[in-house]
Amino acid sequence: MFDAFYALSPVMKALIATLFTWFMTALGASLVFFTKRFNEKLLDGMLGFAGGVMIAASYWSLLAPAIEMSRGHAIADWFPAATGFMAGGIFLGAIDNILPHLHPNAPIAEAEGYLSKEVKKSTLLVLAITLHNIPEGLAVGVAFGSITGGGTEASLAAAVSLAVGIGIQNFPEGIAVSMPLRGEGMSRRKSFFYGQFSGMVEPVAAVIGALFVTFIGALLPYALSFAAGAMIFVVVEEVIPSSQERGNKDLASMSLMAGFVVMMILDVAFG
Repeated sequence: MFDAFYALSPVMKALIATLFTWFMTALGASLVFFTKRFNEKLLDGMLGFAGGVMIAASYWSLLAPAIEMSRGHAIADWFPAATGFMAGGIFLGAIDNILPHLHPNAPIAEAEGYLSKEVKKSTLLVLAITLHNIPEGLAVGVAFGSITGGGTEASLAAAVSLAVGIGIQNFPEGIAVSMPLRGEGMSRRKSFFYGQFSGMVEPVAAVIGALFVTFIGALLPYALSFAAGAMIFVVVEEVIPSSQERGNKDLASMSLMAGFVVMMILDVAFG
């Protein structure tokens, strides 16, 4: 089975991997069928864990390979990583200021983005998580695209571990969308639909990322770093604040460290 997966093109690998991450989002959203409210401490711990996974993945799966690929060229080793990293953060910051969205558990008055006051709350919640899933899909896409991109043989195991890590942290994201909607009186079916819908952008972003680095391999270090910068922006701007806004700061912080360690082990041991 693994041999058959290995024989697929980088784009197909990325697509299959992000179908898994989408499934994990849907799995988290499916909890809405069993309860109307989710334990807040547990959710904050899961969000903190997700933040740790994303931080570790940004370095070991994206930035470190980007720096290694840049060695021996005319430009400084750090230049592609630094440039791509900042570009990813700036790009997500710009979208964050334009796309109407509302962070989970925030009042409608705190909706962000252009024309946010004219959009329904359910749509704003879905757009918030969808926005944050874009860099995750890109990260998986460029990781699998790097296996053949630019003549560089990257580790398939490292790309798989990245997808597994992203999938783990997608579970609480599905909960974070479906539960607030259910709490406001939306039906279980609709709450689940909106919760899983937020993860649908990942396969699209992954295919775009894989195609990009497959055809323009010379930009691979920049693409990897871009995805890392975008992910770190999401962690700092949304994941960490969301995990601590209900007063469970110590739990969220320790969970973040645990997520960091788990993703580090996955990447180092299997990459």
